[in-house]
Amino acid sequence: MKFESVSPLLSVHDLADALAFYQHTLGFSLAWSWGEPAEIAAVCRDNVEITLTRRADAKPVGASHLYLHVAGIDDYHAALMAAGVPMLVPIGDRPYGMRDFRIADPSGNELSIGQSLANVAGR
Repeated sequence: MKFESVSPLLSVHDLADALAFYQHTLGFSLAWSWGEPAEIAAVCRDNVEITLTRRADAKPVGASHLYLHVAGIDDYHAALMAAGVPMLVPIGDRPYGMRDFRIADPSGNELSIGQSLANVAGR
């Protein structure tokens, strides 16, 4: 037996707003959506898939925290800053061996985004 992937589910207040944020601000693509109007949808970027749900029984909204491992942390951070994304935790090198920062989606779900210090250029 082998685990191959994980697709976290995040509860959101407004699915359309969440999809716009993940697609237009964070650079994800819509993978699929279900319902009319959509109640649940997934966004993908490279090997990462995040499912967003507005179902009435999906509670609590905005209570999740994900850690996304990326390559090119400084360029991605600069792009998000240029897009006006507020930083909950500023970018920095951490004692646990990561260079990371934290943001929140429109529903308050927190996304920490980081890269191993061993893989950051110039370190």
